[in-house]
Amino acid sequence: MSKRDFYEVLGVAKGAAAEELKKAYRKLAMQFHPDRNPDDPNADQKFREVNEAYDILKDDQKRAAYDRYGHAAFEQGRGFGAGGQGGDFHFASGFADIFDEMFGEFMGGRRGGGGAARGADLRYNMDITLEEAFSGKSTQIKIPSSVPCEDCKGTGGAGGAAPVDCSTCRGAGKVRATQGFFTIERTCPTCHGHGKVIKDPCRGCGGSGRVHKEKTLAVTVPPGVEDGTRIRLAGEGEPGMRGAPSGDLYIFLTVQGHRLFQREGANIHCRVPLPMVTAALGGAIEVPSIDGSRVKIAIPGGTQSGHQFRLRGKGMSVLRSPARGDMFVEVVVETPVNLSKRQEELLREFEKEDGGKEISPESAGFFAKVKELWEDLKD
Repeated sequence: MSKRDFYEVLGVAKGAAAEELKKAYRKLAMQFHPDRNPDDPNADQKFREVNEAYDILKDDQKRAAYDRYGHAAFEQGRGFGAGGQGGDFHFASGFADIFDEMFGEFMGGRRGGGGAARGADLRYNMDITLEEAFSGKSTQIKIPSSVPCEDCKGTGGAGGAAPVDCSTCRGAGKVRATQGFFTIERTCPTCHGHGKVIKDPCRGCGGSGRVHKEKTLAVTVPPGVEDGTRIRLAGEGEPGMRGAPSGDLYIFLTVQGHRLFQREGANIHCRVPLPMVTAALGGAIEVPSIDGSRVKIAIPGGTQSGHQFRLRGKGMSVLRSPARGDMFVEVVVETPVNLSKRQEELLREFEKEDGGKEISPESAGFFAKVKELWEDLKD
């Protein structure tokens, strides 16, 4: 069976730039990696094919030879294939660096020879109310995940048998081949770098050591969390292959908006409409606080719209601290509406008492300045 064109394998044009090659390679390597496709018998061959293609095309000299001679450039008796430059690139000889870079992130940790990959980290998004952010919350969540196989206790071997050293690489995860003056080290084609193999795979999990199952976890949200807070549950991520350590679960919190309060760090702001009579004569109002209690505020006579009252210690909880922020109540003086004729008459009489100069000094002062401005413009 003839080999496919390397450019076709990676899905790029012949003149593709190095960055485009790398991007295409990463995507395909993730897609066909055997650890991510334990049920696909063809994944291993596709994975090798992608590695071989990228190893040739990422090197300028090898790529030039391939563009000129094709696959023949790397066969015995031709330049790169026979003790010249390079060797047998059935597996990518320079693959380890990019493998660690890519799968160190997506598979939950670095992968070294002689050990299975750590499980992937998982993410869960949780919405909470502002009240729950203030007081904290204990709840349970259900997440779709992989769990260690009960039949083999996570080893991947039938009856719980542990993996044994690979006979090809003797547990190193890599093999070496000498051609002429060159020694080439590559990932072991038998164990794919694990260093261990399963002789008799478990039927329940197919040798992966894990099965898909929904699991329930208890989560405690501490008081004082803010929008975007991340909670880490160590070891509750995806289990590693064949008994390797599990990844972590990260819970990202979103604090929902509130119908009365606006949060600013540990402080809370609330706008309260204030009747005109109360603002003018003074009085008292009751406002709710985030802890569910009611707070009484004394309103002095002549209170203006926009005035803020500060209630110390009535704000949000502070994370990992017994302290609390403050609550700021901003009053908005409400203009009366739907007046009766009698009420209108009373207001007009009220206005005529002194012309408004004493009872509305700010308004009187503003329009006095406007009058002066008009007179200056006439001159």
